[in-house]
Amino acid sequence: MGLQVIGAGFGRTGTLSLKFALEKLGYRACYHMLEVQHHPEHVQTWIDCAAGKMPDWPSVFEGYQAAVDWPSCNFWQSQLEAFPHAKVLLSRRNPEDWHRSVMNTIWPSSKANSQNPDERAQRAWKMACDVIWDGVFEGRIEDRAYAIECFEKHNQNVIDTVPPEQLLVYEPGQGWEPLCGFLDKPVPGEPYPKTNSTAEFKAFWKKQAEARDKGSA
Repeated sequence: MGLQVIGAGFGRTGTLSLKFALEKLGYRACYHMLEVQHHPEHVQTWIDCAAGKMPDWPSVFEGYQAAVDWPSCNFWQSQLEAFPHAKVLLSRRNPEDWHRSVMNTIWPSSKANSQNPDERAQRAWKMACDVIWDGVFEGRIEDRAYAIECFEKHNQNVIDTVPPEQLLVYEPGQGWEPLCGFLDKPVPGEPYPKTNSTAEFKAFWKKQAEARDKGSA
């Protein structure tokens, strides 16, 4: 069947909560950066995508009905060509808050991989650089004004390109109603998922680092 929902929003726009929400709404599985851990063979796929070599998307997303977050969001246009009837979700947030969140979470955790001699960490760093840090921000993610400009240009391109009836612009805090209305799904009788705040992100990666250090002791 392939993707029914294509997430075009950058990471740190509520994408992990959105992944859980889509899965709660019945989409069999939602691809997210976390899924790359379960599919290490996809690292090269995303590196190739950053070089302009698009894959066979049905094979990449076998078993998934939705995708959000990096690395997949950069290639939403190619995915929409492969799945023309899919609906597109553009998750976004206040650009200042978005950049602050990136600088406090995924940027330092990703950069730490550059100092890790482990081959898997080095591959993860290369993928992140090719797809995100260099691929989107040209090595200037720390330049707040430039990074926000890239963020805004990406969002506007999605809005200008996707047919309005096929697109939902969605922001954290809007809850189930606009999402369910767009996807024609009943509203669940439980709160919308809320996870992966900056504090939760830091706690998770601290725990990961402690486990790694313990394993190498």
